[in-house]
Amino acid sequence: MKISVIIPIYNERENIDALYMQLHPVLRGLDASHEIVFVNDGSTDGSAAELDALAALDRAVKVVHLRRNYGQTAAMMAAIQYSSGEIIVPMDGDLQNDPQDIPRLIEKLEEGYDVVSGWRVTRTEGMDRRLPSRVANWMISKVSGVKLHDYGCTLKAYRRRFLENVRLYGEMHRFVPVYAAWEGGSVTEIPVVHHPRLHGRSKYGLGRAPRVLLDLLVIRFLARSLDRPIQFFGRAGLYSFALAFIAGAYALYLKLVEGVSFILTPLPVLVALLGLTGLMFVMMGLLAEIQSRVYFESQNKLPYAVRTTRNLLTVVDAA
Repeated sequence: MKISVIIPIYNERENIDALYMQLHPVLRGLDASHEIVFVNDGSTDGSAAELDALAALDRAVKVVHLRRNYGQTAAMMAAIQYSSGEIIVPMDGDLQNDPQDIPRLIEKLEEGYDVVSGWRVTRTEGMDRRLPSRVANWMISKVSGVKLHDYGCTLKAYRRRFLENVRLYGEMHRFVPVYAAWEGGSVTEIPVVHHPRLHGRSKYGLGRAPRVLLDLLVIRFLARSLDRPIQFFGRAGLYSFALAFIAGAYALYLKLVEGVSFILTPLPVLVALLGLTGLMFVMMGLLAEIQSRVYFESQNKLPYAVRTTRNLLTVVDAA
C-alpha cells in the first residue's frame, strides 16, 4: 500500500519547511510507502524555490509547478493526477492541519470506509468565519444527502478508486466526499486538530460564499437530473404554465364578473411572461436531454456503476 499526501501551495514560503519537518517523521512511522506531492499554484513569494530544494533532498517529495494561479480546486486535481498512492490524503500548506492526524484518518479508513473526512471541532478563527461555515456545511449536507460537519476541512483520506474519474471545477474540491458517495463509497468523519495560522495570509474569506452556493446548485443538478434534465427544466416549465393559467383565469374573472378591463391590470403581461418562461424551460430541457445523451454516449459512460457480480459468464460472439 502506498500513501500520497497532496498539498496545494500558494504563497506559503514561510510554512513549507516547517510543514515538511512535521510531516516527514509521521509518514516514516507508517507501515506503508509514501510520497508527498506539492502543487505550486502559481506562487510569487519564493515558494517554488523552497519546494525545489525539498525535492532535491528527498526523492519522496514530488513537485508540480502550475503556469499560474488556477485556484485550490485545480491545484488539488493536478495533485491527484500526479500522485500514485492507493490512499490519497489532501491537506493545506499553512500548518493549520496537523500531520499527527494522518495515521488516525488511515486507521479509520482501514475499518472499511472509502472516505474519512476531518472535522475541525475546535476552530481557531473568529465567529465571522465559523458562522458562515456552519451554514454552508448544513446546506451542503441537506442538498447532497451526505451529512458532514465540516466540508471545508481539507484534511481527509480517500481510496484512490473513488477519485480517478472525478473532474473538479470552480470550488468543488470541498464536494469530493459527495462524488465518492454517488459512486457508492462509504463516508465518515473524525475530529481533527486545527492550529492557528502563524505565517502568511489566509486565502479564504466571505468572498468565496457566493461561489460555493453556485457550485452547490450544480451539485444539486448533477445529483438529481444529470441523466434526466427534462424532468428538472420541464417541472419548472410546467409550474410556469400553471401560474400563467391561474393569472389568465383570474383576468377573465375580473373582466366577466367584476367588469374590470384587462388594460387596468398587469395580468395580461404576466400571463405572456409566464407562458414564454415556461416554453423556454421546456426547450432548455429538450436541449439538455440531447446534451446529456451526447455526454454519456460519446464517452461510452453508463448511468450506473457496478460494485460486484456473482455467477456471471462472459459471452463471446463467435461471429
